[in-house]
Amino acid sequence: MLSTLTLTLTLTLKTILCLLGLLFSLGAGDPSEAKILRQFRNGLDNPELLPWPEKGEDPCGWKYILCDSNKRVNQIQAKNLNLSGPVPQNLNQLSELFNVGLQKNRLSGPLPSFRGLSNLKYAFLDNNNFDSIPSDFFDGLLTLEVVALDHNNLNATTGGWHLPQTLQASTQLTNFSCMACNLAGPLPDFLGTMNSLSFLKLSDNNFTGQIPNTLNNSALQLLWLNNQQGQGLTGTIHVLASMLSLTSLWLHGNSFSGTIPDNIRGLTSLKELDLNGNNLVGFVPQALSDMKLDILDLNNNHFMGPIPLFKAAKVSYDFNDFCLPKPGAPCAFEVLALLGFLHGLNYPQLLLDSWTGNDPCGGHWLGIKCNLDGKVTIINLPNFNLSGSLSPSVANLGSLTEIRLGRNNITGVMPANWSSLTSLKMLDLSENNISPPLPDFKTGLKPIIVGNPLFIGGPKTTPSGINNPSTGSGNVEPTSSNSISSDSRETKKSKRKGLVSIVAPIAAAAAAAFLLIPLYAYCFRRRKGGFQAPTSLVIHPRDPSDSDSAVKIAVANNTNGSISTLTGSGSGSRNSSGVGESHLIEAGNLRISVQVLRNVTKNFAPENELGRGGFGVVYKGELDDGTKIAVKRMEAAVITSKALDEFQAEIAVLSKVRHRHLVSLLGYSIEGNERILVYEYMPQGALSKHLFHWKNLQLEPLSWKRRLNIALDVARGMEYLHTLAHQSFIHRDLKPSNILLADDFRAKVSDFGLVKLAPEGEKSVVTTLAGTFGYLAPEYAVTGKITTKADVFSFGVVLMELLTGLMALDEDRPEESQYLAAWFWHIKSDKKKLMAAIDRVLDVKEETFESISIIAELAGHCTAREPSQRPDMGHAVNVLAPLVEKWKPFDDETEEYSGIDYSLPLNQMVKGWQEAEGKDLSYMDLDDSKSSIPARPTGFADSFTSVDGR
Repeated sequence: MLSTLTLTLTLTLKTILCLLGLLFSLGAGDPSEAKILRQFRNGLDNPELLPWPEKGEDPCGWKYILCDSNKRVNQIQAKNLNLSGPVPQNLNQLSELFNVGLQKNRLSGPLPSFRGLSNLKYAFLDNNNFDSIPSDFFDGLLTLEVVALDHNNLNATTGGWHLPQTLQASTQLTNFSCMACNLAGPLPDFLGTMNSLSFLKLSDNNFTGQIPNTLNNSALQLLWLNNQQGQGLTGTIHVLASMLSLTSLWLHGNSFSGTIPDNIRGLTSLKELDLNGNNLVGFVPQALSDMKLDILDLNNNHFMGPIPLFKAAKVSYDFNDFCLPKPGAPCAFEVLALLGFLHGLNYPQLLLDSWTGNDPCGGHWLGIKCNLDGKVTIINLPNFNLSGSLSPSVANLGSLTEIRLGRNNITGVMPANWSSLTSLKMLDLSENNISPPLPDFKTGLKPIIVGNPLFIGGPKTTPSGINNPSTGSGNVEPTSSNSISSDSRETKKSKRKGLVSIVAPIAAAAAAAFLLIPLYAYCFRRRKGGFQAPTSLVIHPRDPSDSDSAVKIAVANNTNGSISTLTGSGSGSRNSSGVGESHLIEAGNLRISVQVLRNVTKNFAPENELGRGGFGVVYKGELDDGTKIAVKRMEAAVITSKALDEFQAEIAVLSKVRHRHLVSLLGYSIEGNERILVYEYMPQGALSKHLFHWKNLQLEPLSWKRRLNIALDVARGMEYLHTLAHQSFIHRDLKPSNILLADDFRAKVSDFGLVKLAPEGEKSVVTTLAGTFGYLAPEYAVTGKITTKADVFSFGVVLMELLTGLMALDEDRPEESQYLAAWFWHIKSDKKKLMAAIDRVLDVKEETFESISIIAELAGHCTAREPSQRPDMGHAVNVLAPLVEKWKPFDDETEEYSGIDYSLPLNQMVKGWQEAEGKDLSYMDLDDSKSSIPARPTGFADSFTSVDGR
């Protein structure tokens, strides 16, 4: 009986305790959860913004906190409260959380791991200041549907973070947004396997590589991948045409290439398409122009052919390479035929940059030659590293007489309709990968196919009387007159590769990517035509500050043809021997007989050849007193209206500007078809030889002291050109091959064929794009508008080359550093990376590194994204001058700069200059208010008339 009573009492007590526990659970929250939330509040910089009580164990009544039916915290809704401070790392102990809303605050520190929150559906953590994310953040989040991490600089100290593989276990995820959250590396393949994912926003990160093929047929409705930093995403966009549910697709600010796929017509739900600032090429497909989009942005690409009549409500397509500016206007049939040829070759960048406009005979289409009737007669593209296949569209060019495509990588079968080219006399396809059979040319033409491995026993010689380009005879190498810089030609000639697009290129998006704008644009637009001195050109113009300002030139003796040295100044001179007569015009505008130049160059003898460029051939000449000169002779084959413009511009500019660091013209000759410029000989040649080719040429590498001196010389020359001459000029092609060195390594800027008269003030002038890719300022490459700040940008790139010994553009370098300006911006402020980037031939010590850091900063300043953020050249002079004085080597006369103290007032500096070099600089304006020495001789014209509107 007693035991029964005891059992009954025990059961009753347990029931009471159970009921009390149930009552407690219904009336109060979990005290451990209240502790975690108080820890959160108390750790904030401004805890008063969370009005939670200091005591009490039930958080379910607190503001911004919601609980479930079991009195467990399942929501934190504290968005946009300006909260500042960290979040507790044990937040995932609130195990019933299904919605976390902490967005739009100023929360900082590391994100806590959300590992194990198996009920979590919504995580809004965007627009805060979190600086890191744990690797297990997404572990076990099986019910996750929406995540927003935008605008948090996560893992910045470790170079960014990658989306973890564990995220793919969140099979219910529909919205993932992580814009500007420092994601890096390639887009993960598993994104294409997440079938529930509908909205993916990954803009403004550091993704690289291509769009994964796993996204094929993805059900994504919104995909934003725009504005990746650095080079950005690359490859084609073809996989996106299979994503039939897309309504919004943002790809702008990357480096996507290739064409727009025709099957884009399948994206019937698409309303927004932004492709701005990529490297996309080719024709805009009719399928795209027929789509009724709300927004279509095609700006800053390489689209060619006609502009379609678009059906989009809002469309923009500026800064492309369309043949005509009017929508719906057809291109010339020859243009369409050549663009079809370009399409077959997969739009090589080397041709893409020059094949623009609606007239292939306009003089700037690389490798295209025409007859006097304006018909295309020659396709001359040997050794251009071309790939792809031959297009049937070439058969539409009925006037073709020669096709030279030897030594490329072209594959496939020659189109049968090429046999209809009845005027064709030469067809060189040697050393490619062409497949048989060959079409039967009714004219009896035998194509040159030697070196194509799929042919056996093919012809090994050319038809009688035709030079075989494969032997080098009759071959025309790419030249600067056809939009290839002489730098690029020299450095790539051994490997026979074309330039590739970067920008961009630089563009140049945000922060460092701004330099990819020229990457777009660079990817985009190299120099379109223009003639420039070859890298091997050596010119030594007279120093206008010499007290003896006489011009020395040899003329033919009228009686016996002998050479005499004439000395002249001003408007006339006389023969020192009293025989003959000079043809001096005014100083700097000396007209010379062709016969004189034949005599001094031994009739343009091959052994006197110094180099070749787009202008023609440069010869060394020697006067009877031993004075050497450089004679630049335009070849008849390149005499076009554009070439003559540059010839006249060089004369016009150099007859009106004089400075110790600008090349001066000794004379010129115009007789019949002859167009010749004469300069003094400069034995050390171009800076490019000493920076990039010194090993091959067995030269001594440039010391840091010499590099500083050269930088200052160039800065002074450009400062004079911009601000101290009688008018302001823009050079447009400043680069190492246009910086020439004397025996003492004093530098002068050369090649003024592209000079433009600068507008007054901060205004820009619109002009045809010219220059050399790698040195083009972003705004000039994209808009065609130019100011003197475009030269400042080029000068900044030259500084980078002096620091690193690397060329401005080199496709053989790793992808991230091919475009020097964009890469240098990433490393210039990091001492360790900068040290590693400095030219290895320089013995960098701590004291040297101090000046190197200053130059690196100046280079970055000069290559700022916006022209208004760049300094003028006077600032560059002021930065460089004290460094040159500091590093003036007293123990090496060959490297001595001038012995001038640049910290002195201007008039004292000039006096020191006179004493050091015995110069009469009395013509200079010695106003101490001027920032530097204006080296303008008195008496020069105060006006400049441009040549043919240049």
